[in-house]
Amino acid sequence: MPSRRIYLSLGSNIGDRESNLRKAVRSLEERLGKASGLSSLYETEPWGYKNQPSFLNMCACFDSNIEPEDLLGLISSIESALGRQRTFRWGPRTVDIDILMMGDVSIDGEALTIPHPRMWERAFVVVPLAEIAPNLKAPDGMSAALKAVTLDPDGKIKPMGGI
Repeated sequence: MPSRRIYLSLGSNIGDRESNLRKAVRSLEERLGKASGLSSLYETEPWGYKNQPSFLNMCACFDSNIEPEDLLGLISSIESALGRQRTFRWGPRTVDIDILMMGDVSIDGEALTIPHPRMWERAFVVVPLAEIAPNLKAPDGMSAALKAVTLDPDGKIKPMGGI
């Protein structure tokens, strides 16, 4: 099977956030191969549940022939190994890894939905994604770069360097 371009969103707001993300990327690279794109880190306000520390967010891109369900299992094992505990929806976490897109894969299941159904609504996803894939198209035809400006018109989400 040919490889697919995989876009992931990573976030952390507990403990050493930068180290958590660095370890997550290293673990992903051990299984998927070297990342073909890594965004800068972005400090962002919590989304959903607001009473928690700020997040560091980033996006990563890989080219792999891993199957979607296997990728989900890999992500879950990395999150667990890095101490993620699922206490409540949108709660604090040591690391969170979401599958944004996987080539032309389209899945709408209970455990897995690809493309991520809300990715284009969230500046903390789209701004770092636009850094590594500015021409990626949203369902409305808008590029990731333009969508990032639309979601963060004042440019409040700023890069903080890489990992």
